[in-house]
Amino acid sequence: MNNKSRRLEEQLCFSLQTASKQFNRMYAKALKPFHLTYPQYLVLLVLWEYSDQRISDIGEKLALDTGTLTPMLKRMEKNGYVNRNRLPEDERIVIISLSEKAIRLETEIYDQVEGCLTQLDFNEKDYFSLIEQINSLSKQISGIDN
Repeated sequence: MNNKSRRLEEQLCFSLQTASKQFNRMYAKALKPFHLTYPQYLVLLVLWEYSDQRISDIGEKLALDTGTLTPMLKRMEKNGYVNRNRLPEDERIVIISLSEKAIRLETEIYDQVEGCLTQLDFNEKDYFSLIEQINSLSKQISGIDN
């Protein structure tokens, strides 16, 4: 591809950044009643899918380091969404699990977010095609970085 344009609106990086900001705003609105942030919602998605996880495993799935995750998880614990427990055999390892509150609110939180997504003009095929394209782009970019 030969893209020599220097126009802002023709830059893929800018389009992705703008879309990401808009998604964050949309999700922030949907999650506000639950006092959750978008990154906290992503943590819940991981735990709803995979149950108890080490902090490092959550970080790997979300591409976040423990320095970012640890304070977030402490806030989530304080707000009653997760439990943090050290492994008795190795106290350096912290296991994060869902609280009863997070389990109880799973459907309500998911439905709230899903309500936002239904406002987008996507059919299911286009939705998953876009996810596939973005994931492919991410994979290509990470291959360049390494």
